[in-house]
Amino acid sequence: MSNVRVLIVDDSAAMRALFCDILDQAKGVEVVGTARSADEARDQIDELNPDVLTLDVEMPGMTGMEFLAEIMGSKPMPVIMLSSVTQQGTGTAQKAIELGAVDCFPKPLHSSPEEFNATVEKLGALIIAAASSDLSASGEAGGASTSGFEPDGRVVVLAGGSESIETVRQVIAAYPANCPPTVILVDADADVVERAVDRLRPSVACKIEEAGSNVMLVPGTVYLAFRDTAHVVVENDYAPVLNVIERDPVGGHRPSADMLFASVARAGLPALGGLLAEDNIDGVRGLDALAKTGAQAFAESGQEGELNQRFAELSKMGTKAAGVAASDVPGWILSATSKQDLAA
Repeated sequence: MSNVRVLIVDDSAAMRALFCDILDQAKGVEVVGTARSADEARDQIDELNPDVLTLDVEMPGMTGMEFLAEIMGSKPMPVIMLSSVTQQGTGTAQKAIELGAVDCFPKPLHSSPEEFNATVEKLGALIIAAASSDLSASGEAGGASTSGFEPDGRVVVLAGGSESIETVRQVIAAYPANCPPTVILVDADADVVERAVDRLRPSVACKIEEAGSNVMLVPGTVYLAFRDTAHVVVENDYAPVLNVIERDPVGGHRPSADMLFASVARAGLPALGGLLAEDNIDGVRGLDALAKTGAQAFAESGQEGELNQRFAELSKMGTKAAGVAASDVPGWILSATSKQDLAA
C-alpha cells in the first residue's frame, strides 16, 4: 500500500516544521508539501494532488474555515483541522465538521518525548483513516459532540486580564451555538483583545458581541467588556440586561470586575461567576458577594504549587469557589451549566 500524501497548511513556520517532523515519523504517511496561506495551498493542491490536507483555523487573509468551505464547494478532499482551538467536542470543531472536515486535532502544547511519540501515532492514524473516509458523510459525526448541550438557564460572568486572553479564546472556541449567555470582562489593551477575538469570529459556533447598554442577554452569545472608558453591569428587568455605565474607576479599575460581579449579585439572577488569571485582586470581593447569594463560583487556580493572586485571595477570604486550571476552564463551565452531564 502506498503512503498517504499530505499537504500541511499553516501560517506559522514553526508549526509547519513541527508537523513535518511529526508526520515524517508516522508510518504510512508522506508530507509532499507545505503552504502558509490559502493562496499557496491552492497552487500546491493543483500541483501535488495530495490525498489529505491538514489546515490551520486562524490564518491571515482567508481563514482556515473560509478555505475549508471553498475546498468542499469546489474540489472536495479529506481535510483535518489542526489548531489550538479545535479540540474535539468544541463549538469550533463542530463547525469545522459541519463544513466538511473529516476530523479535528489539537496542536501539541508540549514536547516531551512521550507526548511527541503519542502525537506521531495518533495523528498518523488519523490521516490514514481520513484518506479513505467517505466525504459524502461529512458533518454527521460532528453534531454529536456538542448537540447534547442544553443550558440550564444561568448567566455566566467571567473576568480576566491580559494573562487570561488565551483562556478567554478557548472558552469562546469551546462554546456551542446554544451556549449560556456569557459576559466576559477583559482588563487588557483594547487593541490586543480585539485582534485576539477577531481571529476567532469566522470559526466559532456562538456569537460574539461587544458589551453595550440595554442589551438583553440571550443564549448563544458572548458579550465582551474591555473598553477602559466605562463600567459594565448586569441588571434584572424581567430578564437579564447588560448596561454600560460611565463612572470613575473603582479601585483603580475601569471596567471593574468587582462592580460587574456585585451587580449580578444585586440582580438576584441565577448565575455562575469566575475569575481568570490577572495580576491584581479586582473582582475578588465582587465574586465573594456573588458566591454568598448561592451562585456557583470558581477561580483559575494557576499551575500546580503556584496560586495566582486572585485565587489565593479568595482562599484567604474563605470564599466558596472551586479552583480550576486554565486548560480545564472551558469544559468546566459547559459541564457546570449543562442540564445534562456532558461526561456521561
